[in-house]
Amino acid sequence: MSRFSKKAFFTSLALMTFASQLMSAPLPLPGSSPAPMPKPPVVDPSQPLPSWPVTRTFEQLGRATDTLLLGINSSEQVEFTLRRDRIASDASLQLEYTPSPSLIPTISHIRVYLNDVLMGVLPIDKDQLGRKTTQKMALDPRLISDFNRVRLEFVGHYTDICEDPANNTLWVNISRSSSITLQEQALSLTNDLAFFPLPFFDPRNSGKLELPFVFAANPTLGEQKAAAILASYFGSQSNWRGASFPVLYDALPSVQNKEATQPSVVFATNDHRPAFMSDLEKFPAVTAPVVELIDHPDAPYSKILLVMGRNEEDLAVAAKALALGGNLLRGSRVTIDKVEELQPRKPYDAPAWMRTDRPVRFAELITYPQQLQVSGLQPRPITLDVNLPPDLFVWRNQGIPLRTQYRYTAPSANDDSRLNISLNEQFITSLPLLRKDTSSLEELRLAVLSNDTANANDKLVVPSLKIGDRNRLRFDFNFASTVGSAQRDRCQTILPANTQAIIDEDSTIDLSGYHHYISMPDLKAFARSGFPFSRMADMSESIVVVPATTSPTQISTLLEAVAGISARSGYPAFGLRLTNDWQAASKEDADLLLLGQMAPDMRDNPDLSLLLQRQRDMLVQPYGNTALDANNRRGPSTDERSTPANRTEVTAQAPIAAILGMQSPHHNQRSIVALLGNDDADYNLLREAISDSGKMDAVSGSVALIRSSGVYSQLVGDQYYVGNLPWFLLLWYQLSEHPVLLAVLAVISVLLTAFLLWRALSWAANRRLHKDD
Repeated sequence: MSRFSKKAFFTSLALMTFASQLMSAPLPLPGSSPAPMPKPPVVDPSQPLPSWPVTRTFEQLGRATDTLLLGINSSEQVEFTLRRDRIASDASLQLEYTPSPSLIPTISHIRVYLNDVLMGVLPIDKDQLGRKTTQKMALDPRLISDFNRVRLEFVGHYTDICEDPANNTLWVNISRSSSITLQEQALSLTNDLAFFPLPFFDPRNSGKLELPFVFAANPTLGEQKAAAILASYFGSQSNWRGASFPVLYDALPSVQNKEATQPSVVFATNDHRPAFMSDLEKFPAVTAPVVELIDHPDAPYSKILLVMGRNEEDLAVAAKALALGGNLLRGSRVTIDKVEELQPRKPYDAPAWMRTDRPVRFAELITYPQQLQVSGLQPRPITLDVNLPPDLFVWRNQGIPLRTQYRYTAPSANDDSRLNISLNEQFITSLPLLRKDTSSLEELRLAVLSNDTANANDKLVVPSLKIGDRNRLRFDFNFASTVGSAQRDRCQTILPANTQAIIDEDSTIDLSGYHHYISMPDLKAFARSGFPFSRMADMSESIVVVPATTSPTQISTLLEAVAGISARSGYPAFGLRLTNDWQAASKEDADLLLLGQMAPDMRDNPDLSLLLQRQRDMLVQPYGNTALDANNRRGPSTDERSTPANRTEVTAQAPIAAILGMQSPHHNQRSIVALLGNDDADYNLLREAISDSGKMDAVSGSVALIRSSGVYSQLVGDQYYVGNLPWFLLLWYQLSEHPVLLAVLAVISVLLTAFLLWRALSWAANRRLHKDD
């Protein structure tokens, strides 16, 4: 039975089982009352509905640069979303644009559409030519749904005789500072878990997720683990948006007014619950893992998710059920019967990473419909994001096979129309777009020479193209076309054809057969991909070590760190283990994520490059360059410039934190990443850095200092390698770091081969002579 037929079989079996259970459920007896249905929140109709303005610039909506509208590329659209639990009571567009000074006023204008409905026309006046102009236009809020498009169409004229639509004076520049403002209004929702993860997370919301977690005072390790599992689920859902989890003890998050909307999550067991749940009549003890959705007692539009259980194990089961069984939830209260793992995860199977065990179709890499299709004489580039494990070893490889199939509108003649292919803004090749061939298949190889994270010595080669953990494959269709004539005595104007092009979804990229090998410590791999903890998508080979006594800020740091790893792997941390016993954890065959201060027995480790204590801050710096970045490594791990040569100790009051990477003392294939801090101010610095993509991009090397001024990274101490290579490839890789030794071995090999060949020929000659005698 194939994999797909098996999946269909088990899906059908599950549906039949569910239907049989539903049919066999006992019906209510005559005269008995049915089960109570969830009631909608009681809202005073005289109170105004919660409402607030939300403004997003075009830059925040995905337009990183200004947009130039031309005569032959006259349309551009901007997409924005609206949460399902909100409506827009008012909307407006504030457009900043600069028109060409060569345009004819009044008859040149910009049309504005909302969801393909004309909202209005902005005429270009004489005093606007060549100057930045700001215009505000009202948008009809009745047309706004969960996904929306604002389309701008430029109609420009520069002459009234023999006009050429391709003339370079026809342009208007749309600023990325233009913005869309919505007056968002909250909806009154029933307490129904069928909408989960609403209202706690909505993928239509492009902003950062902020979700408070509430515990009883001094939460146990089991409670923290359950919260980390649920936080990792929200982290995997929020992805690039980021997530923040403020932690409170014994109190719900305060609200500014009754109309505020702030959902929150509460963790409670029968014996350890927050103070506001002390009323056992209102919140009775449970006999199984239970999740319940209730209203905030002080804010009727805010919801509270209660995660309850008899003990800590029940909390973990409830958290996993929320992440795995969201499609089964309904009603205001659900009891979890069982959560069972049917098949364990495998290394490097993170959903956010491209598979490396077989060729991958482009259809598996697209993130929205029609991503691979463009139109127009100057179409937008087609881009594909290719995320890879950071330890993929592609050193000195001949190239990565890229099988590209594409179709396009044939040009009227064989001209300079071409398809340009690039990777990470580096040109690969250019293919002609011929008149007769409207479909073509090209088998290319991405000429990869080196990997940033695998090669510890970049002095040997200067690669013309590199591939790393995050890559962008780009296809640019460029059509050459003559669309008119500028001769006044013989005016010819030809409308440009509706040119279209598409990269076929069956195109493939093949990264199978590559080994996994990386030089460590490498905090850039942790910051960008969550490695080594994301090697197993569910973090089943990772242990998080936390202090024996944790503050709310420390728990927030834990939750956001785990959520960040899951955001990069795309899968919740169901296999996460949590402990406060450093001695036991350090002996486990697992990667360790340490939160707090370094263990006492590790402070004397000579490889430590940073130590933060309450009494002093000690920094060990490398020889020579004190700001050696992991991207600028010069030489192998034995290079004296990586050897600590200076030590500085200071006493200061301002906060400082650090991220430290090192090898496990008991397992040479395991790593330790420590998030170091002393007090809440230090941990707030850590939280700010973890949630800031710009600061995380600056994290590299073996240690990253975090201060209010930014992130300072350096590489200190010995390096080690994680992964496995065949012996011959490993030998060649190690010898490549010593070119003189490699040359000497080559000379010795040649001499030895010549000597053996000479001896063999001499033996053959002597044997022939003796045979003749």
